[in-house]
Amino acid sequence: MNEADRLKYLKIALVLVGIIFIAGIYPLMIIWPSGWSWHMGHSDYPLMIVGIYATLGVFLIIAARNPLAHLSLIWFTVWSSVVHGGIMTVQAFVYPEHHGHLLGDVPALFIVAIVLALLTPRGGNARSQPRAA
Repeated sequence: MNEADRLKYLKIALVLVGIIFIAGIYPLMIIWPSGWSWHMGHSDYPLMIVGIYATLGVFLIIAARNPLAHLSLIWFTVWSSVVHGGIMTVQAFVYPEHHGHLLGDVPALFIVAIVLALLTPRGGNARSQPRAA
């Protein structure tokens, strides 16, 4: 895949991930709690995590206009998804009531990280591209 195509697909991925972060996480917590919600009963956690991811989603959509000017945000999304997914993987194996997350939010975070990492230019490719505002 050439760099122009890669950048085009990165822009699409950023918008899709942004939309999912804004509008998809909360419904998934309601529809599929065993795979997406870590707290049962009353908890402030779901709204806090939705608020964080919705905010990140807005900024990913903004970054899609010019990804090369927002590489640190994109790499933050990649690495925070890996770390978050890794922690949740361990917790899902340790606590049997959380095994459903191994089919829900855990792989979703790793997919986001992999897709964005594969599409994001790095090294000389990122520096050689023009950075229009």
